[in-house]
Amino acid sequence: MAHFGDLVGRKKLFSLSILLMALPTLFIGILPTFENIGYLAPLLLLLMRVVQGIAIGGEIPAAWTFVSEHVPERKIGLANGLLTAGLSLGILLGALMSLWISLNFSEGQIHDWAWRIPFIVGGIFGLVALYLRTYLKETPVFKAMQARKEISKEMPVKQVLKTHKTAVAIGMLFTWFLTGCVVVVILAMPNLLIGSFGFERAQTFEMQSAAIVMQMVGCILAGYFADRFGCGKVMMVGALAVALTAAVFYNSLGHAAHSTIFGLYMLLGLCSGTVGMVSSSMVKMFPAPVRFSGISFSYNLSYAIVGGMTLPLVHWLSQYSDIGAMYYIFALTILAFVTAFVFWNKFEKNRY
Repeated sequence: MAHFGDLVGRKKLFSLSILLMALPTLFIGILPTFENIGYLAPLLLLLMRVVQGIAIGGEIPAAWTFVSEHVPERKIGLANGLLTAGLSLGILLGALMSLWISLNFSEGQIHDWAWRIPFIVGGIFGLVALYLRTYLKETPVFKAMQARKEISKEMPVKQVLKTHKTAVAIGMLFTWFLTGCVVVVILAMPNLLIGSFGFERAQTFEMQSAAIVMQMVGCILAGYFADRFGCGKVMMVGALAVALTAAVFYNSLGHAAHSTIFGLYMLLGLCSGTVGMVSSSMVKMFPAPVRFSGISFSYNLSYAIVGGMTLPLVHWLSQYSDIGAMYYIFALTILAFVTAFVFWNKFEKNRY
């Protein structure tokens, strides 16, 4: 999808990605069961999930590129911070939907039909978003490229791999840091708190929700400061802050009062908002003719590699320590700090 985003326009691919997400999501919500159509049901479900995967692989890079090319250069950080905060908001809304279903329907009802509700609602909202995107205009940057006949003459991804290897490597490593701050710090935290430290499910949901809100705030603050001091400096400071707050938070589990742990988790969520600058840094590294492809290749390849191994690796570390996740976060913060320094030295040193 990114290939065509660099060749035919950001807007068209931005609309296509939401269409490919909305329709399969809605279809899953109304999909016949195995009792109705036999083995065709799981095959159709698998197909819809594959299409969703293709869509999300294009949607996020498309959003980063589209928004960044619509705002003044001095506001790219804040724009990406707000956009990444919106992604965190989506996680929160999904969690709230799951909570609402679990509180209002029995286990049998959920198994029979209530599980379909999030997919139907999500699909409908996706189609509404598709309609709203018809009012969007092509980015000024892409229009200028068309006017100057600067559209890439060869496959954009080929050009990315030929001339932007350092940017690809930095983008992949930053994405790894982003994955850790989302998957480990936010998504997997309830299992740790409930399974290893005896927290109640309702209490962990409150903590997770508060941490997501604080992560959203952190994304916006990181964007604000990145526009003034550069993404590299913000990422370096943010990586150190995540390491420090993670150390205090994880070592407090099982020892401090629940209210103290609640506050520390919120602080960790705030610091993890540094990942809001991952997209801004990638926008700055890749020139406009190959920007969509460069961001998409770096982000999706990294997420495909580390996204699947993150939880198994954290589980393996947890066999040796209840706070094994902390050591994984430590490793990522060191990696993020070094990567941010390289990014600053190569792309921002003479600009801020």
